[in-house]
Amino acid sequence: MFPSHALRASLGAALIAAAALLGSTGPTPALAQAASEPAAAEPAPAPAPEPVAAPAADPATNAVSEEAVDNPYGLKALWNQGDWVARGTLLIMLIMSMGSWYIIFTKVFEQRSMLKSAAAGADAFWKASSVKAGLSALQDGSAFHYIAQAGIKANDHHEGTMVESIDKHTWIAMSIDRAAGSVQSRLSDGMAFLATVGSTAPFVGLFGTVWGIYNALVKIGISGQASIDKVAGPVGEALIMTAIGLAVAVPAVMGYNWLIRRNKAVMDRVKSFAGDLHNVLIAGKR
Repeated sequence: MFPSHALRASLGAALIAAAALLGSTGPTPALAQAASEPAAAEPAPAPAPEPVAAPAADPATNAVSEEAVDNPYGLKALWNQGDWVARGTLLIMLIMSMGSWYIIFTKVFEQRSMLKSAAAGADAFWKASSVKAGLSALQDGSAFHYIAQAGIKANDHHEGTMVESIDKHTWIAMSIDRAAGSVQSRLSDGMAFLATVGSTAPFVGLFGTVWGIYNALVKIGISGQASIDKVAGPVGEALIMTAIGLAVAVPAVMGYNWLIRRNKAVMDRVKSFAGDLHNVLIAGKR
């Protein structure tokens, strides 16, 4: 029942051959190590380049670039895109402004000249031996020279049937008062224009604003677009009219009040001179 010696020998040989075959086909230690570390054999990926930082914005450069851009909604656009009503309103306010500044400067110069002539000639006039002698000390063409001349003329020409019916005292007083009134009237020239500009310029500007907004809304309605860039520009241009009206009215009002106060100071000097002159003429100092 047990296998024979030859059978056992053949089985042992077969087992040895199978073991040798398995040993020859199995992976070697080097190949096994290489297979177990595939990442070491592959080349490492190149590092990604670092992002380059954008250069910092230069505020001066940005300011220059912003200034270089023209404002499409300024006075130029208001004039170019406006109709004849808008342009006429701008011209009216321009005339108002120019007239106001012209009156302010001319009245200041006139008041200064009168005060200067009063200070320079008053002392010399009253120190003269007579009114006629003192008249030459006053500046020719000044208000004080005009009043003194009117008083001397009234004193020298109190004659005629109609004139003689008025006593000499009243006749001289009337002549001096008329001369002083003429000076006051000349000082008041242009003040009505300043008052008119100061009271009406804001409403003229408001009229231009209302008209501009109306045209802007019409254009927006026709285009069918109500975005901020379509609304802000035309409405902003219309609001410029109100700002211009205020810019015209404020100097006119301030100039009017300032000139009125200076006129009062000048007229106080004129009235004082006229009263003293009347008393001197009545006293017989010709």
